Amino acid sequence: MAAGNHSIMTEFILAGLTDKPELQLPLFLFFLGTYVVTVVGNLGVITLIGLSSYLHTPMYYFLSSLSFIDLCCSTVITPKMLMNFVTEKNIISYPECMTQLYFFIVFAVAECHMLAVMAYDRYVAICNPLLYNVTMSYQVCSWLVVEVYMIALIGATAHTGCMLRVVFCKAKIINHYFCDILPLLELSCSSTYINEVVVLCFTVFNVLTPTLAILGSYVSIIASILRISSIEGRSKAFSTCSSHILAVTVFYGSVAFMYLQPSNVSSMDQSKLSSLFYTTIVPMLNPLIYSLRNKDVKVVVNKIIKKRQFCISKDL
Repeated sequence: MAAGNHSIMTEFILAGLTDKPELQLPLFLFFLGTYVVTVVGNLGVITLIGLSSYLHTPMYYFLSSLSFIDLCCSTVITPKMLMNFVTEKNIISYPECMTQLYFFIVFAVAECHMLAVMAYDRYVAICNPLLYNVTMSYQVCSWLVVEVYMIALIGATAHTGCMLRVVFCKAKIINHYFCDILPLLELSCSSTYINEVVVLCFTVFNVLTPTLAILGSYVSIIASILRISSIEGRSKAFSTCSSHILAVTVFYGSVAFMYLQPSNVSSMDQSKLSSLFYTTIVPMLNPLIYSLRNKDVKVVVNKIIKKRQFCISKDL
């Protein structure tokens, strides 16, 4: 299309989850509650791990990093989504849209690889316990986290850079509740071939590669657990992995459903539902999954409560 036949897009309208008026208030209250739980839960995990020397281990270092990623990912998406339920038109400017897209990709990709790093940590702890302190030293853990963010920044820069070259001249309504790659490409009137290739390549690398790494880790972990003679030892080993397996299943399942299906198979309404899992539900569930099913966290929380009760009774 010639440059003179279209105007430059300066803003978009986010369609949101639904256009039914009777659902606006219930959905607003539900997702507001979800966001509050997400913020409190993830900040609580980060604070608890930071203040307790008992939890200064590689596993909890990675868990606090995951909580930070979940907190940021939810904050990038949810506040703007909530505006859909209280405003007639949820307008987002072009720069704001590209900024939201960039940071969403950063934290989504970071979560993919952080979950893989956590699986590797469990693999070393169970399969090579005698070498754990050497293999997962502070320097190694720090470099793993740095590498996760480097991969995330490279992916976000590539996707956003490709999106900046797209010409938008169709309807400016984004059929989604945030600026995501696929809904934006639907509005393009220029070629999106490069974007689609980049999406496919990076999705394979950021979703399938960590998934295979996690599966490989857990095959080795399960094989090692089955060789443990005592039932108590097996139960303890399984309990340290079950939370991570549950979090991985929910996150990677919803991401794969969104980005690895052919475009003619799933409707955008189905994609919205899938997106809700990894943008709002998973960030809320992760602190609950890792805290409620974790004995070490429960021990620290009980110590803090008892110490608090002792201080109150002493003051009285």
